[in-house]
Amino acid sequence: MAYHRPTVLTDALGILAKSNMPILAGGTDVFALETGRELRGDVLDITAIRQLGGISQDGDGWRIGATTSWSEVANAPLPAAFTALQQAAREVGSLQIQNSATVAGNLCNASPAADGVPPLLVLNARVEIGSQNGMREMPLAEFITGVRRTALQSGEMVTAIHIPSSAVQGASAFQKLGARKYLVISICMVAARLTISNGVVNEAAISVGSCSPVACRMPVLEDALRGQPYDNPAAWQAVLEQQVADLLTPIDDIRADAEYRSTAAIEMINRTVLGAARKASA
Repeated sequence: MAYHRPTVLTDALGILAKSNMPILAGGTDVFALETGRELRGDVLDITAIRQLGGISQDGDGWRIGATTSWSEVANAPLPAAFTALQQAAREVGSLQIQNSATVAGNLCNASPAADGVPPLLVLNARVEIGSQNGMREMPLAEFITGVRRTALQSGEMVTAIHIPSSAVQGASAFQKLGARKYLVISICMVAARLTISNGVVNEAAISVGSCSPVACRMPVLEDALRGQPYDNPAAWQAVLEQQVADLLTPIDDIRADAEYRSTAAIEMINRTVLGAARKASA
């Protein structure tokens, strides 16, 4: 076993180009899979690469480095559009996990119950991917391709997440339903971001996680909300129920059955939309 811990991104990409291996950032997923055993094979530890960390703003929007921890996200001074992401950050395991777990790790693990995905979807997040051949970007909605599957190719790693300026508008909210309040894998989770003028919805972005193999946006519902008073759920209820039936494919498991997840999704979307709208109209 070879343990690599480069301090420069180009060195890390060079190592990946020669031999594809597990990437260690926070380690909260990697070590959980290896409980009671030593890590097998070569490992690339990217925690010493300073350019992969931190949250910054430029003319095009916001950048969240791949190794930024969820605690950093939760405590950063960010616009109201990021509230859902910060609420989700506080739901990622315990405080100790939040101090170690990284934003990119949450995406690359590609769990249907990844807390960070729905709030990043409503921010129109794009994933920055690096390799020895250069950098590329793609929408987060295309990056996660299935359960534990991503669009990463051999020799590639996530280097950052970008939020465009156009998505940093309005306010957002996040809700997570589990069997208990704390330290729980979600049964259903919802993120919503809205802009409001004179009590009417101008723009809406809504996503649901843990009810399909990949968290997804709800475009027909978003369209139906535009131009509607935010405090009148009856105006979009039929569209909401149809979108849940059309888009979500919940499973039966030890946490809940599919019927319960579908019913819960409808109620949670209503609550989350209203929560985001109240913040946006305040």
